[in-house]
Amino acid sequence: MNPILFRSKPVYGYGLALCVWLTAFCVRAALADWFPPGFPFLTFFPAVVVAAYFAGLGPAILTAVLSGLTAWWFWIGAPGFDWSTATGLALAFYVFVVAVDIFFIVGMNAATDELRREVARNAALAESRDLLLKEVQHRVSNNIQVVSALLRLEAGVSSDPGARRALSEASARTAMIAKVQRSLLDADGAAATFEDLARDLVADALKAAGRDDVTIVVRDGRTGLTAEEATPIVLILLECVNNALEHAFSDRPGRIAVALHDDGSERHLEIRDDGAGPPADFDPAGGDSLGLRIVLGLADQLRGEFTILPASPGALCRLRYPRPQA
Repeated sequence: MNPILFRSKPVYGYGLALCVWLTAFCVRAALADWFPPGFPFLTFFPAVVVAAYFAGLGPAILTAVLSGLTAWWFWIGAPGFDWSTATGLALAFYVFVVAVDIFFIVGMNAATDELRREVARNAALAESRDLLLKEVQHRVSNNIQVVSALLRLEAGVSSDPGARRALSEASARTAMIAKVQRSLLDADGAAATFEDLARDLVADALKAAGRDDVTIVVRDGRTGLTAEEATPIVLILLECVNNALEHAFSDRPGRIAVALHDDGSERHLEIRDDGAGPPADFDPAGGDSLGLRIVLGLADQLRGEFTILPASPGALCRLRYPRPQA
């Protein structure tokens, strides 16, 4: 039975009260010869409890009154309404017990209903928050796309080859940031995993470079990325991949392995290629490459450390930074 049905429609609630009282009366009458003296209310207490739980205060009081009068007439003292002191004590005990039962059960029901309403309100607020977050991300992504388009148009009309290249690279990077923003949450509202972001974005990078001879492998990629780390991580990944395409695999096929995993209180991003490898004394901080300067700046934003090491063969790009709190 659904308690909400009996509490929301009084006719059902009072009908239930009459049914449980009549059932308790019939059971008590059928077992009258089996009950020892002194138990006139034995079947009526459960009836009051059932009415209070399923139908609420009014039906519970009706059940209690009908049950008390029935027990008083048939099974307390002489037949009829006996007015002796013993009868008064028995009735007083009955009133006390059913009053306590009704008080606690109705109070428990009220607290449960309030909790149910609070849970419903919180669920509605959470849904509104998720919709607002998605809308904000959508608008941010659109605004970044506009910036990317403006940079691309500016690159198209620029007569300086250096400026044209710089504007084109800036346009590509802002377009990538817009795509990351759109991908931060999946369809169910859960945080996007590194694997989902990395596979799509690296595939776009390979397609843009016209390279179908380089294999990308993503390992340990089920880690969920927060909004604060997703954009820096993906941009660092793409800069490392583009660097490998330009220098490690400039004239031959190759393989790039990408991994993101937690190590204690740190999170490690590793991009390993099997290409030519860096010079023995290579220092990312000492180069004049704009891409590496961007990577080092993003690593500082994450309060991390970025290094490029020889991997025999190839190179290992590693980013270490504090793991975000859940």
